[in-house]
Amino acid sequence: MCTHINRVNSTGHKSMISHHKKSEDMISLEGLPADHFLFASESVGEGHPDKVCDQLSDAVLDACLVQDPHAKVACETAAKSNIVMAFGEITMKGKVNIEKTLRDTLREIGYDSKEKGIDSDKCSIVINVDEQQQEIASAVHIGKKEEELCAGDQGHMFGYATDEWDKETLFPLSHYLASHLCLKLAELRKTGEVSWLRPDCKSQVTVEYVKQKDNSIKPLRVFNVLISTQHDDKVTQEEIQKVLVEKVVKSVIPANLLDEKTVYYMNPSGSFQTGGPAADAGLTGRKIVVDTYGGWAPHGGGAFSGKDPTKVDRSAAYYCRYVAKSLVAAGLCHRVQVQVSYAIGMSDPLSIFVDSLGTVKEGMTDYDLLHVVLKNFDFRPGSMIRELKLERPIYKKTASCCHFGRMDPDFTWEFPKKDLKL
Repeated sequence: MCTHINRVNSTGHKSMISHHKKSEDMISLEGLPADHFLFASESVGEGHPDKVCDQLSDAVLDACLVQDPHAKVACETAAKSNIVMAFGEITMKGKVNIEKTLRDTLREIGYDSKEKGIDSDKCSIVINVDEQQQEIASAVHIGKKEEELCAGDQGHMFGYATDEWDKETLFPLSHYLASHLCLKLAELRKTGEVSWLRPDCKSQVTVEYVKQKDNSIKPLRVFNVLISTQHDDKVTQEEIQKVLVEKVVKSVIPANLLDEKTVYYMNPSGSFQTGGPAADAGLTGRKIVVDTYGGWAPHGGGAFSGKDPTKVDRSAAYYCRYVAKSLVAAGLCHRVQVQVSYAIGMSDPLSIFVDSLGTVKEGMTDYDLLHVVLKNFDFRPGSMIRELKLERPIYKKTASCCHFGRMDPDFTWEFPKKDLKL
C-alpha cells in the first residue's frame, strides 16, 4: 500500500508525499490519453560514489592539461571505504601531484571525514599510472599535424537535441530537472542553508508528455519526483521530506508543472546516513546515461571522464551534441539524433547518421539534414578539438550533473553553430 500526506504546493493545489511500502504497488495510468506518455530520467549528485570517481579522474585530467594542453590522459579511479585508487596511462610534459589532486577534489566535494563517507586527508591513496602505450601513440598522434590527428579508439557516439520546452538549452526536460535537483542539493549543503545534508544523493523525475501530430513532443506536467539524499543523524524524516519538497523541488521545478496529482517520493528508503564510498564502491564511467540525455538517446558505451580529447568517446560525443543542437536551433527539425563512428588510427569517421525522429522541417528529409551536416561540420578529431577548444582544463566541472544542457561558457558544444549552409 501507499500512504499519502497532503500538502498544499505553490500552485495552491494539494500534492502528495508518498511513503511507498510494498513492491506490488503500481502506478495508475487511468485517464492517460493514448497520445500521452510518461518518461523518467535520473541523476546523481557530486557525492555519489561513481560521480566522485568521475570527478577525481577529470581533476587529474585538468591538472595534466594545465601543464601540457597536448597531454594524453586515460585516468580511471575507484573508491571504496577509505581507499582511493587511480590508475591508467598518462604521457605529458611536466609533472602532476596526483595524490594532492585527488585529496583536494574529495575535500571540495565535501568528503572531509570518514563519517560522511571518506576522509580526504586520511584516506589511503593508491596510484598505478604508466605512459601511453607506444603503438597507440604512433597510430594516433606521433608525427602527425593537427588535421591528421587520428581517433584514439574505435567506437560510435551519439548526440541529441530537442526543442520540447525551450529555445536555449534544447535539452530533455525530464533530465534537466533531475540534474538540477542534484545541483540544488549541493548548493544548499555547501552554503550551509541546510546543515544536515551530506554529499551523496540521487534524483529522478517522471514527466508526462504529449506526442503531437508533427511528431514533436511537449511536456505537460511532472508526474512524480524522487529524491534520496544522505543526511546526518540529527534530522527527522519528517523534516527531510518537508525541506526536500519546499526548498529543493519547488525551487527547481516550475510551479505550472506541479499539480494536485504530482507525487513526491522523498527518501523513500528511510534513513540514509551512510553514503559515498563508505556505502558503495565507486568507479569512473558507470553513470554514462546520467552524463548524457537521461535515456532519451542511445549511448555508444564509452565513458567520458579521465579521457583527453583525442579519445573520441568524449570529443565526438561532445561534437555530436554540438551538431544536433545546431540543427534544432536552426529550425531544421524539432528533435534529432546524430551518430558517428570511428576506427583507431584513422582521422575520417567511418559513418555519420542523422535521424530527426519524424520532425524534420516541412519540405526537407533526413537525407537533406545529413547533407547539411556534411557541409558544415568536420568530424576529424583534430578539427573537433580545435573548433570546440577541447584542450583547456575544463573537465572536472563537466563530471557532475551532466555534460550537456548547461549553458556554461566553457561548454562550447552547448552553443550552436549559426548560419548553416543548406
